[in-house]
Amino acid sequence: MSNSTNPYKPKLVIVLSRFPYPIDKGDKLRAFYQIRDLSEKWDIYLHCISEVHIDEKSRNTVAAYCKEVHIHRLNRILIYLNCGLQLLGNKPFQVAYFFQRHIQKKIQRSLQEVRPDHVFCQLIRASEYVKNYHHCSKTLDYMDTLSEGIKRRISTAPFMLRFLFRSEWKRLMRYENLVFDYFEKHTIISEQDKNLIAHAQKSKIDSIPNGVGEHFFNYSPKKEPNFELVFVGNLNYPPNIAAVHFIAKAILPLSVKQGHDWKILIAGANPSKEILQLASKNITISGWVDDIRTNYASGKIFIAPMFIGTGLQNKLLEAMAMGLPCITTSLAKNALENDDNQIIEANNSAEFVLHIEKLLHQSSFYTEISKKNKEYVHQHFNWKTINTQLSELMLLSILPKNV
Repeated sequence: MSNSTNPYKPKLVIVLSRFPYPIDKGDKLRAFYQIRDLSEKWDIYLHCISEVHIDEKSRNTVAAYCKEVHIHRLNRILIYLNCGLQLLGNKPFQVAYFFQRHIQKKIQRSLQEVRPDHVFCQLIRASEYVKNYHHCSKTLDYMDTLSEGIKRRISTAPFMLRFLFRSEWKRLMRYENLVFDYFEKHTIISEQDKNLIAHAQKSKIDSIPNGVGEHFFNYSPKKEPNFELVFVGNLNYPPNIAAVHFIAKAILPLSVKQGHDWKILIAGANPSKEILQLASKNITISGWVDDIRTNYASGKIFIAPMFIGTGLQNKLLEAMAMGLPCITTSLAKNALENDDNQIIEANNSAEFVLHIEKLLHQSSFYTEISKKNKEYVHQHFNWKTINTQLSELMLLSILPKNV
């Protein structure tokens, strides 16, 4: 299935390091909604690198917005070989992980056949496939500052692996700087991440945030929340794993010590073994559900103790859109550039417990925060508006060619 042919649409090649459906990771969410909305003004030729088989239903869901969809399966042996070779090289390991020459040749052949007006590449780990294509303008979506994310994980990494994390941090920082000059346009999720890019011309990077799907604003829960607290996220992602550990090992024990019996829902795809082991009479661990809104609606308050990682937390936007008061760290709050105090900031267990108590016991305060959250997200994080901005940015880059 593909969108109808329109001879007046410019051709856009999009290169992703993952297939964008089902939406169970932040990069997939961003890519899916970008493809959906950009398809209104562009003919999209999609190339996705994939570690796994993509089922027909998922493929067709994305293909509905594309002229062509190409899925390039990574060879597992080559993944290990390429990463091993980088012990003698200087590219980031995650760039090596997602790059294979036989896939590059296929993408290059497609570029020659399609002759796109523009190329859009999500994340630096996919940039090797198109960085040397100079027959049209290109946009690199850094999305997050990956180097800073790795840097923040060094201190919590197993001792024997810290040297690898330090090496990857330096490689990523260098690569984020070098790859900048291969692309005419650059985007990133937040000003906070933009300021962490090392390039001298980082001020030219455009901040294009994530949005929230329209269906989060009009959800009607079938029953009252049965958990005081809820956390939602990919439960195999290190920053989320660290957040869940903080909830179980810091927030919960302090709350119990103060006489509270709060029930907590930890929900999301791919719960790791160490997450599953945290289940208790107070903590329920839930895996993948078809409608993630049911998880948000199960809790009264959304907590996100994010101490590592980068970028804009989609989980916060979605929770706010559903009217949940949110408590998070300064790291996550600053990425939202929210100066109106809709999001409550807490940076240690005592602050989290204090704010939770206030929200649960002061109904007027709870209602005020809930209303402000929903209004703020609706006003500032609409996918259609955001992706119109992205489309115009790319269209401007091809104007000299067509004038």
